[in-house]
Amino acid sequence: MKRWVHLHHYRALLRRLFTAIFLGIAAALVVWLFHRAMLGLEWALLDHEDGSLVAAAAALPGWRRALTPALGGLAAGLLLWVYQRYQHQRQIAPTDYMEAIETGDGRLDVSASLIKCLASLLVVSSGSAIGREGAMILLAALVGSVFAQRFTHEKEWKLWVACGAAAGMASAYHAPLAGSLFIAEILFGTLMLASLGPVVIAAVSALLVTNLLNGGQAPLYLVEPLPAPWPVQYLLMALLGILAGICGPLFLWTMSASGHAFRSLRLTPPLQLALGGFIVGLLSLLFPEVWGNGYSVVQSLLSAPPGVLLVGAILICKLLAVLASSGSGAPGGVFTPTLFVGAALGSLVGQLCATWPELGAAVPLLMALTGMATLLAATTHAPIMAALMVFEMTGEYTLLPGILLACVIATTVSRGLRSVSVITTPNGSTARRYRDSAPVRAARRAADKGFRPNSGAGMR
Repeated sequence: MKRWVHLHHYRALLRRLFTAIFLGIAAALVVWLFHRAMLGLEWALLDHEDGSLVAAAAALPGWRRALTPALGGLAAGLLLWVYQRYQHQRQIAPTDYMEAIETGDGRLDVSASLIKCLASLLVVSSGSAIGREGAMILLAALVGSVFAQRFTHEKEWKLWVACGAAAGMASAYHAPLAGSLFIAEILFGTLMLASLGPVVIAAVSALLVTNLLNGGQAPLYLVEPLPAPWPVQYLLMALLGILAGICGPLFLWTMSASGHAFRSLRLTPPLQLALGGFIVGLLSLLFPEVWGNGYSVVQSLLSAPPGVLLVGAILICKLLAVLASSGSGAPGGVFTPTLFVGAALGSLVGQLCATWPELGAAVPLLMALTGMATLLAATTHAPIMAALMVFEMTGEYTLLPGILLACVIATTVSRGLRSVSVITTPNGSTARRYRDSAPVRAARRAADKGFRPNSGAGMR
């Protein structure tokens, strides 16, 4: 009898192993397809095909540069508005994978999620200053949800959605460990630690397939190798952690204020998204670097940063563009824009510090990398995840002690100033605010008594 019990246990383990691998492969494929679709739409709209929205914006005449993000926002807003207006039945499942994992049963609304991803594709490809990775992760989580509902028991639905989301994050950011920890942060208290094994396997599988599709293994950002920091540089990293801990809550507050300002205008979704895109377009007349999620600008800051005044001007314009895009409700993520703001902040500090030769010639790059990690930690309250993400995206593992220390400091300061954090969602909602809100606490109490909370919210 014991032999059959062990055999059943091993079969269950193998089933989970192969399911996690399958979801990792599927997630990598949908992320790759979304990226291909984005490149195709950029070519159709902008006659540009190298994937750099900044280069595409710089090549456009002024009137097209100003109007293209507005037209993309208008198209995305019309798509969302028409879908919501003519939807024949009430949405019974969320389109937010965090909500599906946290308080739902693991189901995602398929049609609403696909419409949201399509709207994100429109705004991202037309230049809005919003992250494309949010839609990629949602698509990967949707694959996990659809597969789980079709082939697995209801008790495992949340696990497979988590595997899909972690795999999507690993594929989008080339960061499987950070992706797994990101999901662990969401799942804390809802799944046993032993269930995270499939999450890690799915994330690693997704990265391997992504490397295969991209023709080889390479970090997301290419930087020169740095030596281990000096003691005085550790002090600078800690001080930057304090600064990021102050700027993080301020960044979240400005995003919230921007959303309130747009909603106070009482515009229809098409006009609201078009207005946000038009603001981005006007800012791009000054600096085309405000287009897109900030990936190419971060790469330039890490390789050949411009002068202090130019970095400061780009930072201000890009920050305004991010606030206009996120505040208007453009569907997309804010993870990569946050990395840009952190990199620019760190680059400014590093270039100012470089006026003292005793601090080392590599201090601008060191501070830029530290700024990326610390601002991400300050806005997510997840220091280990933030540090690991920067390491995996750049390959600079020698900086682990200093950046991890700075991330912990940034998180501590940020928590003291603002108790909630932001996670990559289209409307900038916070996972912890959602998790700690009164409706969620009530839903958990109901769940503890044997009832299932209703998570049928509208499109987020």
